[in-house]
Amino acid sequence: MFNLTRSTLLKTTAGLWLVWGFVHILAGVMTISRDAAGALAGIADAVDPALLIGPYHEAVGAVINQHGFNLAWIGAFSVIGAIYIWRGSVTAMFLTAVVGGLADVGYFVFMDLGGFVHFAPGTVMTLISGFAIILSTVIYLTGMRGKNLRQT
Repeated sequence: MFNLTRSTLLKTTAGLWLVWGFVHILAGVMTISRDAAGALAGIADAVDPALLIGPYHEAVGAVINQHGFNLAWIGAFSVIGAIYIWRGSVTAMFLTAVVGGLADVGYFVFMDLGGFVHFAPGTVMTLISGFAIILSTVIYLTGMRGKNLRQT
């Protein structure tokens, strides 16, 4: 039997969002730095890359770059949110959960359920954000104000 304090849960939640955020910043940079075919192969990693060879219209590359930009800023937002979560901000827990969580809902619906990606790294990142949201909810709903949350 062990005790989980509010501080421990906050730091764990912050750590999960840090990992999630940095992975998404990296994914965004990698997406923008590749051509359309390479970026698509990197995103839809369960699809045979030979099936994704272009040529693609420049507009496709622009949409892929927009996606990469969104990955990067959402990742950066989550990293900043994690810093405030570490310090105990309920507002940061809520905002980070909304931004990161909604980004992963889209990923889950269109990429995971579509069968276009492998379990790692994408689905793992969805599980990490989901666990961070669950921990945030536990912290908020239990009203842990310096008290211990007993767990068996």
